[in-house]
Amino acid sequence: MKQVRVIDNAQDLKSSSPGLDLQNLERLRRKYENSPTDFYDPKFRRVAERIFDSRGTRATPYSGIPTLLYAPHLPITPETDLSELQVALVGVPMDLGVTNRAGARFGPRALRTIERIGPYNHVLDCMPLGEMKTADIGDVPFRSRFDIKTCHEDIEAHFTRILESGAKTLAVGGDHSVTHPILRAHGRKEPVAVIHIDAHCDTGGATDANKFHHGGPFRNAVLDGVIDPQRTIQIGIRGAAEYLWEFSKDSGMTVIHAEDIDRMGVDAVIAKARDVVGDGPVYVSFDVDAIDPAFAPGTGTPEIGGLTTREALSILRGLKGLNLVGGDVVEVAPEYDATTNTAHVGGQMLFEILSLMVFSPSIGKRAA
Repeated sequence: MKQVRVIDNAQDLKSSSPGLDLQNLERLRRKYENSPTDFYDPKFRRVAERIFDSRGTRATPYSGIPTLLYAPHLPITPETDLSELQVALVGVPMDLGVTNRAGARFGPRALRTIERIGPYNHVLDCMPLGEMKTADIGDVPFRSRFDIKTCHEDIEAHFTRILESGAKTLAVGGDHSVTHPILRAHGRKEPVAVIHIDAHCDTGGATDANKFHHGGPFRNAVLDGVIDPQRTIQIGIRGAAEYLWEFSKDSGMTVIHAEDIDRMGVDAVIAKARDVVGDGPVYVSFDVDAIDPAFAPGTGTPEIGGLTTREALSILRGLKGLNLVGGDVVEVAPEYDATTNTAHVGGQMLFEILSLMVFSPSIGKRAA
């Protein structure tokens, strides 16, 4: 067996690596060798103090009750007081509006099982669960699993209650039809601007005599007067259903196709989005099929030629400082997600939107 030589003194080090800075090595040994959980950068120490206990141990990511982004669990009942929350994470397990492959009803459960997302966002320099009062309040309670109309009524009522308590919402679907009743709750007093990241505009009309499907929530929201189409931008649009999205242009929405992103560049897309929505209240809706199915195959209507995960992260992070009042991540269908990649992508996008909320003027002062 080959003998492994152990370098344990300065002479050995000098002879084995003539260019090695021994003084720097000794400095590093004194500083780090016996203190593996010491953090000297104030920015990193602030994060570590929220994660490690007095023994230098942090919670294992695979234990405990799974929640969205490992947020504290606050079971909601008619008596639950939500007034102390800044952001409520809500599951919306309903996919009665799909036009092709069902399964997004399992999206909230799938995202709850994804571990090791966050807690620190190194680009935005924030730790959202440590800087805002946030909780996973469970799923929308539905009166019927079979009737899309009553499901939408239940979603709107549930989100209205949360918003009236003073908390903001971040939802996990479910198919994209759930965004319509959520927007009805958000736009009750004044219409909101929308940043919609998706492969499809979702501004189609009635299909099979029903307008509440997942291809029409943003047409419905405009016609209900709860979103402002001229302050709405749709990013990543592509695929064979282009002929269905005439309403987007006619209503005044800004549409950036996937091929436009290559021509414009991500920075220009971000600048356009910020210009379109302005300083007013903004809602961000992220359909996971915006991502190319090479990265996120587990969705009902995949379209090739989509965003990379890095492009999606850059676009979201470029929205820092907008007046964000709510958001959602939808259309994760784990049945078609053999590697759990899509759920992981959905969870990361959820974390990015939650991180943006730290900097939103509507959320309130960051917790110390």
